[in-house]
Amino acid sequence: MLLDNSGKAKQLNAQIQTDSGNGAEAPKALLDIVLESLDDSKSEETEHIDISGKSSVADHMIVTSGRSHRHVSAVADRLLRDLKDEGYGTPKVEGMPACDWVLVDAGDIVIHIFRPEVRDFYNLEKMWNAIAMDEAGKE
Repeated sequence: MLLDNSGKAKQLNAQIQTDSGNGAEAPKALLDIVLESLDDSKSEETEHIDISGKSSVADHMIVTSGRSHRHVSAVADRLLRDLKDEGYGTPKVEGMPACDWVLVDAGDIVIHIFRPEVRDFYNLEKMWNAIAMDEAGKE
C-alpha cells in the first residue's frame, strides 16, 4: 500500500484499520501520529506492511524514503520528536549516524526510513510481500 506526499495519511490509516481485523492492530493514535509525522516531513513512497501474525517483533511495518542523508535524518528526528511530544517516550533508534537506513522501533509499529538507493537494494517490501503470499497459499 503506497502513500504519496499529497496528504493521504488518513486514507492509508483507514486502509490499515480495514486490513487489520484480527485484534492485533496497533493503536489508532500511534498510527495517526506516525503517518502524520511522515507526511509532514515530506517522506516519499510510504508503504504499510501488515506483519501481524507473521512476526513477533511488531504488528505493522512502515517503509518510507527520504531524498538524501539529510532528509532521512530530518524525517527521523521529526518522527522521534512527534512521538515524544505525544507521550510515547523515546523509541529505540538505529542508523542515525549514517542516515542511509534509520530504523525506529515504536513498539507495535516499526518504521524504516531509507535513502532511495538503499531501499531499492534491500527491498523489504518484496521480502515481506513474498512471505504474505506464501502464507496465503498455505491456507
